This record gives sequence, C-alpha cells and structure tokens, in this order.
Amino acid sequence: MTTSAAATRPVDGPDTSPRTVLIASLIGTTIEWYDFFLFATAAGIVFPQLFYGSQEGGGQSDPTVATLLSFATFAIGFVARPIGGLIFGHIGDRVGRRETLIVTMALTGIATAAIGFLPTYAAIGVAAPILLVVLRVIQGIAIGGEWGGAVLMAVEYAPPGKRGLYGATPQIGLGLGLALGTGVFALLGLVMDDAAFLSWGWRVAFIASLVLVAVGLVVRLAVMETPAFRRMQAAAEVSRVPAVDVLRDPPSRRNLGWTLLARWAEGASFNTWGVFVLTYTVATLKMPRTDVLVAVTIAAVVSAMVVPLAGAWGDRIGRGKVFAVGCVILVVGVFPAFALLGTRSIVAVTAVLIVMLGLSYGLASGAESTLFAEVFPTRTRYTGMSLAFQSGGIYASGLTPLILTSLLAAAGGTPWLAAGYLALAGVVSAVAALRATPLETL
Repeated sequence: MTTSAAATRPVDGPDTSPRTVLIASLIGTTIEWYDFFLFATAAGIVFPQLFYGSQEGGGQSDPTVATLLSFATFAIGFVARPIGGLIFGHIGDRVGRRETLIVTMALTGIATAAIGFLPTYAAIGVAAPILLVVLRVIQGIAIGGEWGGAVLMAVEYAPPGKRGLYGATPQIGLGLGLALGTGVFALLGLVMDDAAFLSWGWRVAFIASLVLVAVGLVVRLAVMETPAFRRMQAAAEVSRVPAVDVLRDPPSRRNLGWTLLARWAEGASFNTWGVFVLTYTVATLKMPRTDVLVAVTIAAVVSAMVVPLAGAWGDRIGRGKVFAVGCVILVVGVFPAFALLGTRSIVAVTAVLIVMLGLSYGLASGAESTLFAEVFPTRTRYTGMSLAFQSGGIYASGLTPLILTSLLAAAGGTPWLAAGYLALAGVVSAVAALRATPLETL
C-alpha cells in the first residue's frame, strides 16, 4: 500500500517561508473556528428562540427543551467532524495538505453564510431547524478536515527545536475564533436592542464569514505543499487507505486510543467555559448576556496568548507534560469555579473564565496539536490525528453542553455533578497524554 497517483506529482520547488506558513495557518484556523463557534454562541442565545420556538409563535414553549434541541444541533456538527476527518484526512494523506485546506475553508464559509440567510421556525415551520441541521453537518464535515491539515502545514514546516511552537500556532485560531464569535455578538448586542438583534442582527455575524473566507483563501494559496509530504511522494510511500493503515499498525492504534482519551478534557473544558457557560450564567443565573459575552471574549484572548507559550514550553519539557498540567488545573479548579459562578458577580465570572478557559484550556490546547502530530507517521498522519481529534470531539466537545445541562437538571440545578464530570475528564486525559508515544521524526 505504498503507491499512488499522487506520488507522480512534482515535488521540487522552493519552500514557503516559515512566516508565511504561520500566517496562513493562523488566519485559516481563526476563520474556520470563528464560523464553527459562532454557531456555538448562537446555539446558546439565539437558535432556541428562533429555530426551536421557545418564544411566542415558535411552537415549542418550554425554554429548557428548546435549549436542549439547540445544543443537540450544535452536537451534530461534532458527529459530522469524524466523517470530514476521514474524507479529508484520506485526501490530505494521498493528494496533499494544501489542496485539502483550500476546499475545507471554502465549504465552511459557504455553510456559515447560508445560516445567516435561513428563515426562522415562525416563517417556514419545521423546515427551519432541518435546514439548520443540514448546514451544521456541512460545516462539521469541513471543519473535520481543516484542523489536521492546518496543524500539519505548520508542524511539517517547523525548524528544529520549534515544532511545538509552530504546531501551537493554528491552535491560537481556536481562541481567536471564539473571541471573534462572542465579540461580534457582544458588539451587536451593544449597538442594537434585543428585538433588532433577534430579528436580523445575529445574521450579520454569519454572512460576514464570506469576506473572511475570501481573505483566508488568498493567504492559503500562497503556501506550497509541506516538505515532509513532498519527501513522502518522492519516495513513493503514499498510503492507499490511510485509515486502514492506522488501525493495522499496533503503535498507531495504541496512540489513537490514548489521543482519543486525551481529547476528553480539552474538548469538555473548551465547550464548558466557552459555550455552556453562556446558557448557565444567562438562562440559569440570570446574568446580563452582553456582560458574559465580554467575559468569554476576554478569556478567549487570554487563551490565544497562552497557547504559543504552551507550545514553546512543550519544546523544552515535552508535549504530554504540558498537556497534563492544563488538565490538573481543570481538576483542582472546577469546583471552586462553579462556586464563584454562583455569586453572579461579573468580576468573579471573568476571573473564573480567565483561569479555566484562558490558562487551563490554553495549556492543554497549545500542547495538543504537536502531541497528536508526533504520534502518527507521515504517511497516515493527517488521517490519524484527524480521527483522534474529530472522533474524540463527539463526546469531548459536542455532547458537553447536553451532558452538563442534563446533570444540572438531575442535581436540582446545583452544579456539583457537572463539576465532578469535568474533574473525571481531567484525570483520565492527563494520564492518556503522558502515555502517548511519538513514532517518527517529522
């Protein structure tokens, strides 16, 4: 399984400058995650009212049920992501990282902008949430192929001793994408009243994706294929079916298991402090929506600053150790964090989010990308790390708001079952990150 038509493509030519690669990776992932987490923000504060009918005229009168349905649609995107990881991981391992990333960005932008034009439940009935789900699936498939390629574009261009720092650069896009998504909604909430925001204001944020994607495509077109992939092509070592090779190779199979477990805390943490917290503080604790959006935005910016520091630290002490430190902060801090949220003080909420989203998640996320890249060989790397990140995202990320909402209800509104769930995830993921073993020099 070592030959392919892709191996006949030319491999000669000058490398793209590292600076251009990093800019392309950062801009690309920022735009892609802006699109993806814009949906997450809307799922907490817009979609329950407009597409699942918790407001008058919408059909479903129970706000809790409407919120659960909205979060279920949010989760569907994570279910679609492994499909995208398989499809685009296969293409990326056989055809190339660059071409794959161009397609994924275009798909995400089109799906996101289309959401901005969707009629609501009040206008077209059940067709509205159905169309929303279809677009979320397309968005999820595209994102499923985006992350692995963006990380590899940076890691496989990294100079010696800076692999962690380069690999962390695309991860900055998660924090910046969240900051943009929540920041845009916060800004719209400041300049218009609630009626205007729910009527048309929220749509502006989705339609604006077209402009951002156009900019991102221009930057990505300037990047050449990675040196590691071109060397693999020249050696005619391209895998015919990368997913099969990942599962047949015992070291790759073991590392797939460890990375799937490591993904639990990282994904659950991000979607607790970046997504679920919006509904919990606004709907349950009755805090002002715009204040909480600003707090999440601030924490997301802090996370974006911590991520490259975590990557550079990983170059010194190892990716698994840095990842585990982030998990330990989650375990130690989660119970005090929920207690502080209960004070309903925006200062306390901001402090909690800076520590839990900015620091804890930032450390884990900054180490994760290069950790996942190192534990799979070049010929199956795109597919292997995409399977780990995207499949793990189903339970680690997509189901987190649903799980936490259900645990809150089961505990009579108290957050301690939810906190225990997150603490367990932190312990399991810390152990898994320390057990994953690098397989090949990039």
